[in-house]
Formats: sequence, C-alpha cells, structure tokens
Amino acid sequence: MKKVVLFTSLLLISIILSACGDGGKEEVKIGISGTDTVVWDYVAEKAAKENIEIEIVSFNDYVQPNTALADGEIDLNSFQTVAYFDEFIEERNLDLVPIATTNLAPMGIYSDSLTDVNDIPDGGTIALPNDVSNQGRALMLLEDAGLITLVEDYDGLGSIENAVVENPNDYKFEEVAPAQIPRALGDVDLGIINNGIAKDAGLHPIHDSIYREDDTATDYVNIIASNAEDADNETYNRIAELYQEADTAEFIEEEYDGALIPTVLELSEIGW
Repeated sequence: MKKVVLFTSLLLISIILSACGDGGKEEVKIGISGTDTVVWDYVAEKAAKENIEIEIVSFNDYVQPNTALADGEIDLNSFQTVAYFDEFIEERNLDLVPIATTNLAPMGIYSDSLTDVNDIPDGGTIALPNDVSNQGRALMLLEDAGLITLVEDYDGLGSIENAVVENPNDYKFEEVAPAQIPRALGDVDLGIINNGIAKDAGLHPIHDSIYREDDTATDYVNIIASNAEDADNETYNRIAELYQEADTAEFIEEEYDGALIPTVLELSEIGW
C-alpha cells in the first residue's frame, strides 16, 4: 500500500512539474516578413525577463503572415502598414485587428541632380513605383511636398490621371518597377523610393533623400496585429507595451540611424 501511495505521489508531482514546464513561461509566436529580426530580438530579451518567450517566425512574402495569423499558426504579426492591413483584411474577410503601432519606414524622394524638391524644372520627370500601393503612397508624398494636388479624399488607388487634379508645372510621371527606380535616378529629375528598396540600393532614407514622410503619414505606420478575439490578451498587449517603451525607441534610432521612426499612436489615430 505504501508503495502505491508513494508511486501515486510521485506521479502527481511529475504531472504538476510537467504542467509548470519551464517555470510558467508563456510562448508567443510573432510572424514577420523577411529576415530582419533586430528590433524583435531586443524586445524578446525584455519579454524573457517577464517569463514571456517570443518566437520569431519569418515569412518570405506579405501574404502568409496574415493568413497564418488568421489560421492560428502564429499569435501576432508585425510587418505591415495600416493601409496594407486594412485593404488585405477587407479583401480576404479576415477577423484581424491592430493592437499597437510600431514604427514608420519613411518613403523618400531622391535625386541625382537636385538637392531640393522645389528645384525641379517645369516639365520635369518623376519616376513613380508602378505597383498600386506604392504608387498611391508616392503620389501622396508628392502632394505633401507641394508639387501636385490630388483628388479630394484620395484613397491611394486608381490611375495617375484620375488621381492628380492639379499639376501646374506639367510634371511627367514615369512608372517604373520599384526596385529599378534607384538605377533610373540618372535619367529622371526625381524618383520616389520606398524604405527597403532604398536601403538595398545603398541609399540612406534620411541622409540621401531630399524629402520624405514623417510620422504624420499615419496610413503607412506599421502595426502589430492579432486575431480580434485576442485583442485584449494581457500577454500580447504587454509585448506591444515593451515594443513601445522609450528604450526600444532609442534602440531603433541608434540601430537604424533614423531610417526607422518609432511611432506610438492610439488606435483611434489610425482609424481603429
């Protein structure tokens, strides 16, 4: 009888220890696009001190991180702008929501021949990305720079002809594959290049651009997303808080030399 009791006690202890695992750590899978995990590695180190183990799951496109989240393969993702997210979940009818903002990767205007956007001559040529999402963003940047006027309540979609209502200096727009615009700078007056492509081409988004987005470009701020049912999850929101803390912002600024702008906005400020 004593042996049975002893065996039962040991079995219960074993079960309890198994349930506790490695000290009650919570594991959270976060999907990203690409291989740059520098910031999330930093956040993961902070989270580990609070018994939260973050696993970074890298995808090689902008589709799988959202579908994997919706399917429950990951718990959060962090790779996309507000504008992309809003369009994607509407098209796919996914019940995902943003839980926090992270940073802005500013799109910039570059030139081989000019140092100020206002120096572009009448009739000058501007290279625009030929894909829909980047092209709309580029047109809004040109409007912000005071070079053109867009149709009221422009949604970033539609043709250039339908979007631009005022072009007083008769600028010509050349649609170019985004990755080719850095090479085209010698043949145009201005080229509009997104952050990642600029860096891949050896251009610094802050030091080499002559005009760029700032953190008021709320449609293009990046976010952390979850399933709607997990929007109030304490652990997920704690991770978001760790990302938004001042020391993380300082780390981002130092690591990327201004090429990423830490951006903390209320969800209502990004339309949620």
